[in-house]
Amino acid sequence: MVSINRDVLTESVLAGERISTDDVLQLYRWPLEELGALANARRDLAKAKSYGGRGREIVTYIVDRNINYTNVCNVYCKFCAFYRTERDEDHYVLSFEQIDQKLDELSAADGVQILMQGGHHPKLPLQWYIDLLQHIRQKYPHINIHGFSPPEFQHFAETFRMPLREVISEFKKAGLGSIPGGGGEILVDRVRKKISPLKINSDEWLEVMQVAHELGLKSSATMMFGHVETIEDRVEHLRRIRDQQDRSGGFTAFICWTFQLQHTVLKVNQPTGVSEYLRTQALARIFLDNIENVQ
Repeated sequence: MVSINRDVLTESVLAGERISTDDVLQLYRWPLEELGALANARRDLAKAKSYGGRGREIVTYIVDRNINYTNVCNVYCKFCAFYRTERDEDHYVLSFEQIDQKLDELSAADGVQILMQGGHHPKLPLQWYIDLLQHIRQKYPHINIHGFSPPEFQHFAETFRMPLREVISEFKKAGLGSIPGGGGEILVDRVRKKISPLKINSDEWLEVMQVAHELGLKSSATMMFGHVETIEDRVEHLRRIRDQQDRSGGFTAFICWTFQLQHTVLKVNQPTGVSEYLRTQALARIFLDNIENVQ
């Protein structure tokens, strides 16, 4: 790793210049208060032209809710406490009526979006998903369907024996509005093989985003950290996200969160604390110069 003068690095960030992965690794060692101040300055640069020049003073949010349409999954990720097999008594697939109830509750709260994801169900047919999307779009036209993560789409393509582009296109025609960044975890295959050996690899995750962006669908990008990865792995993940945004330009936001170890088979020596979360969030804001929003 090449170390550069702290003042030079600060000036580069404040000038809005692109920084390298070596720069990020150096920033990681800075005191949190200095790193946070630098990230806030970078945010001001990213938001300066938004909202008629008022973006620096504005933080946005939307009212939405999660809908997990099934917990049946055959991928068995070691970090996941959500999945069930069809043999488990508490496995489920939500009915359209149950989904309607959740959407009615969201509408009553002036909600505008659902985050809809589920496990890799081995038996649900393509038409079930198409019917669900059409049903929601027709009955709740005011609600954006932010749904189906990249691993789900690769699962659909394999299960339905269809090209990935065709699957995403059919979902879009049926009412899908945007795609969440779930399943990104850490985009380093060495890490992925340890925590989710049956899930898609890094290139396959990025492929879904490339195709979706080409088809006009926006998406978010995510990172789940605080398990078996190193700081170098986190930085590599951020690099791949930034490079993908350079290619396709469809990421509207980046979201990171820490691994929650309760009720999982994946064990870590020590849970990730608040300061480490804030440090990682700050690094992402500084490094991802081509993604406007950090959630």
